Amino acid sequence: MASNQNNPLIESGKPLFFKVANADVIGFEIPEIRLGEAVRLSVRSLTVMQKEALVASATTGNVWRLSSDEGAYLAGLDEAPCPLSFLSTGMVCSYMNEIQALAKIRNININDIRLIQDNYYTMKGSAKDGTMTGGAKSVDLTVQIDSDTSPDELNKLVLDATAASPLNGLMRGAKESLFTLSHNGNEIDTAKALPVGSPALPDPGDQFDESQSTNDDWSGLITRGGMTPKAQHSTTLANDSLADQQNRLLHVRVICTVREDGVKEVTQHLFNPHGSVFNFLCDEAEVNGGKGLAPDAASYISAGIGFCFMTQFGRYAKIVKKELEEYRIVQDSHFSLGGASGGTGKAGTADPIETHVFLKTAQDDDFARTALDMSEQTCFLHAFCKADLKTRVKILSMTDEVTVPEVAVE
Repeated sequence: MASNQNNPLIESGKPLFFKVANADVIGFEIPEIRLGEAVRLSVRSLTVMQKEALVASATTGNVWRLSSDEGAYLAGLDEAPCPLSFLSTGMVCSYMNEIQALAKIRNININDIRLIQDNYYTMKGSAKDGTMTGGAKSVDLTVQIDSDTSPDELNKLVLDATAASPLNGLMRGAKESLFTLSHNGNEIDTAKALPVGSPALPDPGDQFDESQSTNDDWSGLITRGGMTPKAQHSTTLANDSLADQQNRLLHVRVICTVREDGVKEVTQHLFNPHGSVFNFLCDEAEVNGGKGLAPDAASYISAGIGFCFMTQFGRYAKIVKKELEEYRIVQDSHFSLGGASGGTGKAGTADPIETHVFLKTAQDDDFARTALDMSEQTCFLHAFCKADLKTRVKILSMTDEVTVPEVAVE
């Protein structure tokens, strides 16, 4: 780890991840529910790659403080998981929620289960030329399961459960994200980015500094392991993701199991760019059948989208060598309840992501608009929302070997 760089995530003295005890005092407001669940996320940049977030669920009222960093591939310090890890973690846990709930509804006994999910993204083009574009590809979900139920019934169970996930609403069909843009305290019109159609929400300002942890021990909530084993396609290494010209594939794998107390344990591997292993805990709140011992799936999903978008601002400014003094966002995500876990009996739905961007820079309004447009254009997870994606399912036994696929940029 490079000791000569600023490391505010550690220097703050706060835990990297915790449940916020004073959300009402710091003025963190929760959005109104439209579809069944609403998640508000505030994110600020601490350095070019280090970010912190406050994320709140409207159904539970819980607010969590989360942190994100990048590895050597983006000249980060690797203190916290990369943004894509959060989306993958929330996604696989949402699938586990729906599989377990639907199995109970259908009287299918599951003795043991493990989900192995592979997410793929692409980055192509030049940032300086304005052609760099992030992309998202369909997802591979391998389900290792011990059950007396027939393979056909298990396959149908998993397919129906993935469709029932609230994330299904962002994967299926094109969801163009919506934005407001404030530059040096003044709201200005966007350029290419589609407008929200209502005024900007308040700048989150000092909410981050004033947030305080509950008295619980959160040290085991998200932990770092060693480096991910290299695969054939682990070709993006130190500083490679900062190059102006890009033509690369990103690959994140998450493995999800369930503890005896119902808390989901997720191990994330970052194959390309080559990065660290991180371990996550995920738990739904009491009102949704869990114990609230960790952030819920929807909160992780929302955090991943916001963190990824924020990374693109820092990366773009660094590539074009323009000063971006401060940048923050407030992001609202609206999901349906789970078709099985929420009892709707329907496929999951979602509204377009709404993001309010706050930039402080000596550059002019045109640069602010370009920074927003390029950050949206290169954000893997806004691309995920815009693409019509599928989850490809494979059912295996608990003892079958699961290998790392050989993949390449198309």
